[in-house]
Amino acid sequence: MSAKHFINDPTHLVNTALRSIPHTNPSVSCDLENKIIYLKPGSSPQVSIISGGGSGHEPSFASFVGNGLLSGAVAGTIFASPSAEQVRRCILHRVEKEKGVLVVVMNYTGDVLNFGMAVEKARASGLEVDMVVVGDDAGVGRAKGGKVGRRGIAGTVLVQKIVGALAAKGASLKQVSDVAQLTANNIVSIGSSLSHVHVPGRTVAEAGEDELNESEVEIGMGIHNEPGSERKTTDLPGLVKTMLSHCLDAADKDRNFLNISPSDEVVLLVNNLGGVSVLELGGITNEVIEQLANDWKIKPVRILAGTFMTSLNGLGFSITLLKVANTGLGTSMLELLDAPAEANGWSAAIKSGTWKKSETASLQKEPSSTEEAQPSTLKLDPSLAKLAMTAALNRVIVAEPDITNYDTIVGDGDCGIGLKRGAEALLKMLDKSKKVDDALIFLQNIIQVVEITMDGTSGAIYAIFLNALAHGLRQNSPSSPEPITPAIWAKALESSLQSLSKYTPAQPGDRTLMDALYPFVTTLSKTGDIALSAKAAEDGAKGTRGMKASLGRTVYVGGEGWQGVPDPGAHGLAELLLGLSDGLSK
Repeated sequence: MSAKHFINDPTHLVNTALRSIPHTNPSVSCDLENKIIYLKPGSSPQVSIISGGGSGHEPSFASFVGNGLLSGAVAGTIFASPSAEQVRRCILHRVEKEKGVLVVVMNYTGDVLNFGMAVEKARASGLEVDMVVVGDDAGVGRAKGGKVGRRGIAGTVLVQKIVGALAAKGASLKQVSDVAQLTANNIVSIGSSLSHVHVPGRTVAEAGEDELNESEVEIGMGIHNEPGSERKTTDLPGLVKTMLSHCLDAADKDRNFLNISPSDEVVLLVNNLGGVSVLELGGITNEVIEQLANDWKIKPVRILAGTFMTSLNGLGFSITLLKVANTGLGTSMLELLDAPAEANGWSAAIKSGTWKKSETASLQKEPSSTEEAQPSTLKLDPSLAKLAMTAALNRVIVAEPDITNYDTIVGDGDCGIGLKRGAEALLKMLDKSKKVDDALIFLQNIIQVVEITMDGTSGAIYAIFLNALAHGLRQNSPSSPEPITPAIWAKALESSLQSLSKYTPAQPGDRTLMDALYPFVTTLSKTGDIALSAKAAEDGAKGTRGMKASLGRTVYVGGEGWQGVPDPGAHGLAELLLGLSDGLSK
C-alpha cells in the first residue's frame, strides 16, 4: 500500500479534480460548491440520467457526464456518499426535467439513502423521478450479503452507458428506467486486488487495513477497501479461474446470481481498479478471454478493457459479464453500448464542433425554498399542530440520555444526540415561523429542518420518510380545501412506508426503528386512533429488547449488554409518537 501522493489534502484533491473536467470537455460545467458536474443546457429535451457516489472511483462518475451518457454526476468526499442536498440540487437545478429524471446509484447504504432522500424530495415537489439501484458484485455471496444484497461495482458503468444512449434517442422515463433495471438484472461482476489503497490525508496507522502478504491476493475486495470473500496465494490463471467460477458456476448457490450459457450474447468488461499498468491489464484481459472460451465456451460479442471505475490507485482489476437481453424497444443493448458518447471518461472522442460552440445560455435561477413548497388543499389547526409537535419534540429531548445510553451499548452513541439536535432545531422553527393552516406546507417546513440538522443513517431515514409522506399527502389531497383526517394521514403514511422500503431492507423484527414505525402506521390505518397507534409503537420498541439485529451497527456488536436494552432508534421514535399523542389529546 503506497502512502505517497502528489496532493495530500483530500478536499483540495477532490475540488481540483472536479474543476479539471470542464477543461477537457467543454460541453459540461462544474458546480463546485455542490460537487456537481452537469451537462450544459441547450441540448434537445430528453430524460436526464444522474449518478454519483464517493470520490476516488474516477472516471466514474463525473467524467461520464456528456452527450449520450450522464446528464449530471454528484460527488462526495473520498469513498463517502454525497449528501441528499447535493443530489437534490442536481435534480432540481442542474439537469433538464421536462421529460423526467432517472437516478442510477450503486448499492451502498449511504448512496441509496442519500440519493433516495433526494428522489423523494423531488417527487414531493411534483417532478417525475425514478431510481434504479445496481448491485452486481458476486464477491460477497447471499449468506454474507444478507438483506443488503450485492454491492455495486464496475458493472454499473454498463447500465449508465446503455440508458444514457437510450435517453438520447428520446425514450420515455418509464422505458429508460425499465431498461436500466433490465440491464442491472443481467450483470455480474467480481474484483480482486493485491493490496489495499491509501486515502490521501490519512496516516498509514489511521488507514489500519490488514495488509496482504507479498504473495497474497484478495478475491472480492470492494472498491472502498472492504474485505473480500477470501485470500489466497495463486497465479493469474488460478485467480481468473476462481473469479469466473464465482460469476458463472450454476452449482454455487451462494453466488449464482445470473445464469449465462454459451448460446447467450455476452459483453465482457475488464476494469482497472487504478493501479494496474496498461501493459499488465492487456495480459489480464487476454487471460480472461481465453478462459471464457476454453472453460465456459463463451465468446463475448463485445469486449471493453480499460479504466472505468477505480478504487483510487487500487492494484487490482474486476471482471464484469453482461448477458444481453431484449429491450423490447427495437433497439438492442449492443447498439446502445456502441452508440457514441461525448464524455471524457468514455472511449469516444469529443467532436471538434463541440470545442467551437459558444457559451450556452446561463443557468436558470434557482427557486427559493418557499417557491418549492407548493400549497395543498389539506387544512389543519395550526395552534393544535404546534402544540402537538412541541409536546413530541420535548419528549424526545427528555428521552435523549436514555437513547444515548442505549446507543452507547449497541451502536456508536450518536443516535440520541442526533435526535435531540433535530428536535431543538424544530422547536426553534416552530417558534419563529408564521402559522400555516396548510398541512403540506407545515410538513415541508419540518422536512427542511430535518434535512439540514439531522445527519447519519437515522437522519436520512427520517428525511426520506417525511419526503415520501409529503408526496403521499399530495396524492391524497381533495379537489377543494378540506380538514385533514386520520384516514388521509394513514393513507399517506402507508405510501411512505412503501417508498422507504425501496431504500432500506429493514422490516419489523430487524431491531431498527421500523419495529416502532410499522406498528404505528398499521394501527392508525386500522383504527384511526393516534393514542392506540402510539401505544403500538411503544410496544414495538420495547419488543426489540433481546432481539438480534439484522441491520445497522448493532450487527457487529459483540459481548454482553445489548440484550437488555431496546433499539435506540425505535425507542426514540416511540417517544416522539407518544409525545405527539399526548399533545393532540390536550
